Amino acid sequence: MGSCCAVSGGFSVKDDDEFRTIYELNPSQIRDLELLYRKEWWASTREFKDIKTMLENSDLVIGILESATGKLVAFTRVLSDFVYKGLILDVIVAHDYRQKKLGRRLMDTILNHPKLKAVHRFELYCLPEMAPFYEKWGFVETKKVLFMVRESVKPGEKIDELA
Repeated sequence: MGSCCAVSGGFSVKDDDEFRTIYELNPSQIRDLELLYRKEWWASTREFKDIKTMLENSDLVIGILESATGKLVAFTRVLSDFVYKGLILDVIVAHDYRQKKLGRRLMDTILNHPKLKAVHRFELYCLPEMAPFYEKWGFVETKKVLFMVRESVKPGEKIDELA
């Protein structure tokens, strides 16, 4: 990997003086990710050990570091079969770094990554207020499918208690 570019499987992303793209997180960067998660309502209870396992089992991991500090300031990951589906998860940018086009950089990196070029359909979940952001890449709300979820049941807990 050169000082100008991040490389993943022959694919490079042009880095700049302020930010650098990575495809693997070291323990310090995983701690940074844990801190990013703690500030978001949808991920505030995630713990280091589980985050490490999650990263190991994700098909593509993309982080953006602040070049000057090496701090992880943006992150996303993808689960995919590399043909039919790609599920984009955890698109997150640190609050102090929003409006710096890092979310755009994450999405561009995913959708232009050579390992994902053959994917027929990308999916993601977002709050309604985030829809305009994702529409820039052709994402549309669909009524064709029913979104369903099953929460894990803890020992001693009844399924009907989850509803």
